[in-house]
Amino acid sequence: MLKRDEAVLLFIDVQGKLHELMHEKEVLDGNLEKMIRCAQLLEVPIVGTEQIPEKLGPTNEPFKSLLEGVPMMGKSAFSCCGEPAFMAAFQALGKRQAMLVGIESHVCVYQTAIDLLEAGIEVFVVADAVSSRVPENKALALQAMRDAGAKIIPTETALFALLRDAADPRFKTLLKFIK
Repeated sequence: MLKRDEAVLLFIDVQGKLHELMHEKEVLDGNLEKMIRCAQLLEVPIVGTEQIPEKLGPTNEPFKSLLEGVPMMGKSAFSCCGEPAFMAAFQALGKRQAMLVGIESHVCVYQTAIDLLEAGIEVFVVADAVSSRVPENKALALQAMRDAGAKIIPTETALFALLRDAADPRFKTLLKFIK
């Protein structure tokens, strides 16, 4: 189960024209925003990446504004773990769980999940907050990540697992994100 004090949200490569080509982009974008806002509300750290931003462009809006102040690492490796600055930022947090959101499911998200699992990190892939251009690629990647040991969960499962209790004073605010 996700634990707020053990989790980090990894926001992976939502940038440029590639983001515009994602399957079910509107659903993706809505869930990405929910995950960011919930992490901020519950004080779960966020670390972000941009795949070769000098070629693909920066993180797209509204996410760039929502993530102001969040460490965003440029990378050329497909796995976030292949970028030393990312690994330093992630390890400095001292967390044992990673929630993965972003694009593309079958490339950067997949490779990051596998590398984190191999490093002993518990991985939660937020299935409706990741995407690929081709839906079959996403489906195959989700299955491969599950087979490797990642937990595949929807956005609302992640949000309520982090919150844990309707008595939490932030419950009403979180509900506004969901509706």
